[in-house]
Amino acid sequence: MSGQSITDRITAAQHSVTGSAVSKTVCKATTHEIMGPKKKHLDYLIHCTNEMNVNIPQLADSLFERTTNTSWVVVFKSLITTHHLMVYGNERFIQYLASRNTLFNLSNFLDKSGLQGYDMSTFIRRYSRYLNEKAVSYRQVAFDFTKVKRGVDGVMRTMNTEKLLKTIPIIQNQMDALLDFNVNANELTNGVINAAFMLLFKDSIRLFAAYNEGIINLLEKYFDMKKVQCKEGLDIYKKFLTRMTRISEFLKVAEQVGIDRGDIPDLSQAPSSLLDALEQHLASLEGKKVKDSTAASRASTLSNAVSSLANTGMSFTKVDEREKQAALEEEQARLKALKEQRLKELSKRPSFATTDTSPVSTTAACISTAPAIDLFSTPSCSNGALKMESDLFNLQTNFHSSMQPGPSVATAWGGETFCVRLSQRFINCFRSDIHWNQPGEKKLTGGMNWQPKTAPSTTWNPVSMVQLYFILIKLLCSKTHYVAPPQMPSMSMMTQPTMMYTQPVMRPSNPFGSVSSAQVQPLQSL
Repeated sequence: MSGQSITDRITAAQHSVTGSAVSKTVCKATTHEIMGPKKKHLDYLIHCTNEMNVNIPQLADSLFERTTNTSWVVVFKSLITTHHLMVYGNERFIQYLASRNTLFNLSNFLDKSGLQGYDMSTFIRRYSRYLNEKAVSYRQVAFDFTKVKRGVDGVMRTMNTEKLLKTIPIIQNQMDALLDFNVNANELTNGVINAAFMLLFKDSIRLFAAYNEGIINLLEKYFDMKKVQCKEGLDIYKKFLTRMTRISEFLKVAEQVGIDRGDIPDLSQAPSSLLDALEQHLASLEGKKVKDSTAASRASTLSNAVSSLANTGMSFTKVDEREKQAALEEEQARLKALKEQRLKELSKRPSFATTDTSPVSTTAACISTAPAIDLFSTPSCSNGALKMESDLFNLQTNFHSSMQPGPSVATAWGGETFCVRLSQRFINCFRSDIHWNQPGEKKLTGGMNWQPKTAPSTTWNPVSMVQLYFILIKLLCSKTHYVAPPQMPSMSMMTQPTMMYTQPVMRPSNPFGSVSSAQVQPLQSL
């Protein structure tokens, strides 16, 4: 029965098709493999409880649905996953469970597939009862006893008498349900029940710590209570002594299965003389004859009892601190492993190796692998703008072949944007490609040697300014989104009106002579 069954694979595939990642993870966490739920699946579900866009009722219903399976492995792992989320998940999860009228209806569950199924079914029924009681306790007091603040200013130590007498019995009921799991060391024979036992072990420590602080508060207020309250308080204290014996046996099982002795708290019982003092005080309130006891002896007995219980509380606190430290070290080790893995992946990249994955650094590294085209030096456009167009096309091809489309590139070189500097390159190229040819000074004479003064000629390269500007826009806007370049400054040029002569003009040899009107036709402007 080891490994994922065909049913598990088909169910996971169905959830993959429907796009429900939460249901798929629940299915993977509750497979037929005889081992506890995998940590990666539990961590993902814990993350889901912290996300506001995750439907908590859907998550809980997925777990409830898995408990209807006939296999004890699937049902047991569903309970373990639910318990794990109640302890380590967001409080929204346990709030939803507490709001339901019924949770797990497994009081009659029985797996008849084999002998192991019969044995494990017993623990499934006990385990489900504890989870139900845990949810009911949260509904009654609106907080989880395993997560309350402890200490002198803790929740249980600062309660008033009326609320304290109502709260301690709720802890007792939850403690009874936990201890009723009643497992022996030789019955922890597989990874599934071991995972459940570890969660119960951690709950028992935190729950009994809250229970212990409630009793300390009760004893401190006992001799100031009314007769009815003293009677209730005495009954609560007697039950506490019984449960302290049972929790000691439970912790012995934990020690037998290999749990570190430092993770098991030491339980210090109050002296038996305290119980006699409490009974005598109640009898005196009822009007019965009791032994004469001074206030000093009574205060001494109470002080000793509170001191013993406080030592037990300190032991629980040390265990919690060790667990928190271990969890912190585990998280740091995991982060270190992820960092090393990331560095290895970056070092395997052929083009560049850098730990800076920002868009600017990535873009600069990708451009550095392109052919050596100096865009930002003083331009030399002796071959004309067509050579510039060819160079830019080669740069664009190599740039996009080495870089994936990404966000805007800003401040890549010297505090200026790539687009601004490339635009300036085009402007310089335009200016250098315009050649002004002005003839030298000529000494003019009149008469037959007179020649008209010609205007300076302007020579343009084959590619016009508009074409080059479109090349720039195509380079900057295709495939990758860049910062828009600034508006290119216009170069003002005097445009001469185009003239058209209808027929050749005959000029006289003497410019100062008279000209016949029939020789010249009027000009027509286009």
